[in-house]
Amino acid sequence: MSIGTKNLSKEKIHQLLIAVGSGPLEDTTGIKATEYNWNQPHYFDRKQLNRLDDFTKRVARSMSVKFVDFCHSEFDVNVVSTEQHFAAKLVDQAMESGQNDYYLAFGNDQDHPCGLISIPTQTAFLWATQLLGDPESEVEDSGRDLSQLEESLLLDLLSALIKAFSQKSWEFQPDKNIARRLFPIELKGTEELCKITFDVKKNDQEKGTEAYILILCSKLESAVGKAEHDVGSFSADDISKAILGHMQKMPVFITAQLASTVLTLKEIMSLEVGDILLLDKKVNEPIELITSGRTALLGRPARLAGKYAVVIEELFSDTG
Repeated sequence: MSIGTKNLSKEKIHQLLIAVGSGPLEDTTGIKATEYNWNQPHYFDRKQLNRLDDFTKRVARSMSVKFVDFCHSEFDVNVVSTEQHFAAKLVDQAMESGQNDYYLAFGNDQDHPCGLISIPTQTAFLWATQLLGDPESEVEDSGRDLSQLEESLLLDLLSALIKAFSQKSWEFQPDKNIARRLFPIELKGTEELCKITFDVKKNDQEKGTEAYILILCSKLESAVGKAEHDVGSFSADDISKAILGHMQKMPVFITAQLASTVLTLKEIMSLEVGDILLLDKKVNEPIELITSGRTALLGRPARLAGKYAVVIEELFSDTG
């Protein structure tokens, strides 16, 4: 049976939706599902996140080479986590924690940064001592500010790490100066950002140090194969036709119910082969076509091509 678009009036669509959506809920207690966190953005889907994971692993290997070049020692850089955040939440967390991190902004041009690399104070101190080749420095001194020389060396290292993060499709330029305490980029509350945390460990040390890159999710689209879709190019009529076309392809299961009767348990237990049950309908009354527990159509039984069939006689309208 085929139904043309012109035959689907608003009243018929309304009746169909009532019939389909009014049945008892399916038992989903045995279905495994992942809880959807509305406080987290979902800019990338699962497939794109897998590609992003591959990309960040390649970046980590490139960063390891940069550390070897600058510190003349073997380093291992690994990705700790890749998370998606709304800008407002990250800014609030930074303000509440009172963190004193070092930041270097980057972007396609220095006037419009789209991301930053962040390192905590203790990490900055340890990296600076390794750049100076001074492993004897005490960790307790990590609370002090970096000297001008240490900050200059750190700027060179962070700029190299940003270059390792850059690709042919984008060439990020680092800022000329390291910032402190406040994010050096302007963020809007609803902007979606990707936070990529790295663990950097010298091969002869047991404990590593952490740093992270914060970047607008939109800037990583080419790395994960995410195509841009211009939603504004679709008119309201196009959207309506697409929804209607999808609705017409939705499967709707229909049960033909001849009639019914009520028996006591004693009567059911005494039934034998050959017994006759008297149903609650006369032979000239229509049978019901039921979908999702509600009567949608009325018809009469028939036979076609050796199979049971039903001839539709009436659209059932339940206004109660």
